[in-house]
Amino acid sequence: MTLSRRRFIRNAAIGAAVSSALPLDLLAQISEPVRHHVAGASVHAAGGPILLNSNENAYGPPESVKVAMRQAMQLANRYPFHEYDDFISRVARLNRVPEHQVLSGCGSTEILKICADTFLAPGKKLIMASPTFEAIGFYARAKNAPVENVPLTKDYAHDLSAMLARVGSDTGLIYICNPNNPTASLTPRKELDAFIAKLPASTYVLIDEAYHHFATSSPDYVSFLDAPLQDPRIIVARTFSKIYGMAGIRLGYAVALPETIQKMRPWQLQDNVNMLAALGGVAALDDEAAMKAAQARNARDREEFMHQAAARKLTVIPSYCNFAMMQTGRPIQQVIPYFEKNNILIGRRFPAMETYARISFGLPEEMQEFWRVWDKMPAA
Repeated sequence: MTLSRRRFIRNAAIGAAVSSALPLDLLAQISEPVRHHVAGASVHAAGGPILLNSNENAYGPPESVKVAMRQAMQLANRYPFHEYDDFISRVARLNRVPEHQVLSGCGSTEILKICADTFLAPGKKLIMASPTFEAIGFYARAKNAPVENVPLTKDYAHDLSAMLARVGSDTGLIYICNPNNPTASLTPRKELDAFIAKLPASTYVLIDEAYHHFATSSPDYVSFLDAPLQDPRIIVARTFSKIYGMAGIRLGYAVALPETIQKMRPWQLQDNVNMLAALGGVAALDDEAAMKAAQARNARDREEFMHQAAARKLTVIPSYCNFAMMQTGRPIQQVIPYFEKNNILIGRRFPAMETYARISFGLPEEMQEFWRVWDKMPAA
């Protein structure tokens, strides 16, 4: 049974969900890279900066998705009740689960916020890697929940032993981004399974699979959705922003067992999937050929990036994503403005990796320009 807007209102009434406002300092931290990106995007349409800063799909959505979204504009004056139900049904079918095990999000970022709202509180802490995608840390602090950051291993995997040592009865949620952003690295599935088996029954684990489609060729990577979920503590988040090229449309979802989804649902934003997102999302899932073509294209782009880096004797963390983390040999706070002056935006600063640059893969001609500008950079 799908969740229409009317049932959403009824279910939301089960648990009151009053979200804390973000403190101004946290809002500033969140909005800084966003402002930077938007400023670049506003002039990119006029031939402005090359955008290699936000792990977007530079090629955009498949043609089938563009057609569906253009058709959706004809229905822009209507609420997407039916289309929303179709989207949930399609996601459930893809992942071989009942529809009540799917929760939609305004991007997978909303799923992260829902998890923070559901499982964290002043007495319930979050454990996360450092560095990793920061958003859930911001949401946790907005709830006045403690946040413990655990450095990655020397191989840039999640340090599961160190994380386990921090777990106690006060641990509400553990966040695992796999493959990890910003390092593009993997934590092997067998190690994750062993880790989760040792956790208390009261500790939930959010597996962020935003970059799932780029890692499927690795024997160390197995999605938590490849087999039916059995553990109520596990929530898996997916997004349409990466392989499907729909970052600007904002569409994502979570899959978990019914009792877990029921805990999360009161915190879900009402009408969080718009008409373009719903129809575009279904079209994206229906066009498996386009998805596989995007996977192959990204693999070629990634291989070429590694080839160019190797030719310059640069150290790059092995990548399983649509971006790579590269050692620059100098403070990143010098590298970012240098590229910006040369009309290229690259990834933001990550405090645990002060000399590394996160480079999203752009179009071939954009990457040629990136390397041309790199080669002109003064010696460290």
